[in-house]
Amino acid sequence: MASVMHRSSSDGGSSSGWSDAAAAVAAAAEERAGWEVRPSGMVVQARDDAAGPGGAPPRPPPPEIKVRVKYGGARHEVSVSPIATFGQLKKLLAPRTGLQPADQQLSYRGRPRGNAEYLDACGVKNKSKMVLAEDPASLERRYIERQKNARIDTANRAIGAVALEVDKLADQVTSIEKSISRGNKVAEVQITTLIELLMRHAVKLESIPAAGGDSSSQKNIQAKRVQKCVETLDVLKVSNARLQAVVVTTKWETFDAAATTQTQWELFD
Repeated sequence: MASVMHRSSSDGGSSSGWSDAAAAVAAAAEERAGWEVRPSGMVVQARDDAAGPGGAPPRPPPPEIKVRVKYGGARHEVSVSPIATFGQLKKLLAPRTGLQPADQQLSYRGRPRGNAEYLDACGVKNKSKMVLAEDPASLERRYIERQKNARIDTANRAIGAVALEVDKLADQVTSIEKSISRGNKVAEVQITTLIELLMRHAVKLESIPAAGGDSSSQKNIQAKRVQKCVETLDVLKVSNARLQAVVVTTKWETFDAAATTQTQWELFD
């Protein structure tokens, strides 16, 4: 029973008008018990199934409805609770369409719907039709990701090509280092040519844009290799200059002129 408030009048009596208004408000509050107002303004049954102290038993969930969703040339019929959200419906559609919920855009009555919107609040009923498409924001993210991956692949290929050339030059540096360590002088042009080739590859590496990820680390590794080879050649160049050139002399053996022999010819008649 709703309590009714009374307001005392100036003469000590009560105002009947105030009591009637308060009673009407209280009656309306009792009548709205168990109902809630959605953001759209629609009044629906409250979703709280828990029974209060001394209240009625929990209400059973409403029966599921079937909605028809068009995605490209395919059509899907999905069973879902009418009090579910569009976000929950997207999760049901993900295994059927192969499209992740974050990449989906569900439209109902020509308008994209948010994940937090309720189906029944938007007027979705049994056999209602919806349209599913890939979210434009998701398409843009995917395009940016593909562009980024393409740049990384291009950078990795360019760095790999430089690495192969540096491997060959590093082998030549090792060969020259062994030769000088044995005391054999090397032609200075070999050292200067190697330094020049290595510096060209250093310029190539510098021109490759840093695409991030593994390509940046590989670029730094190859740059350090080139620098180390150049520094090694600079040291070898000094050591090589201190070595004496090996002069090879050949002693030729002289032979006396061959003795001439006379041949006697026999004459025949």
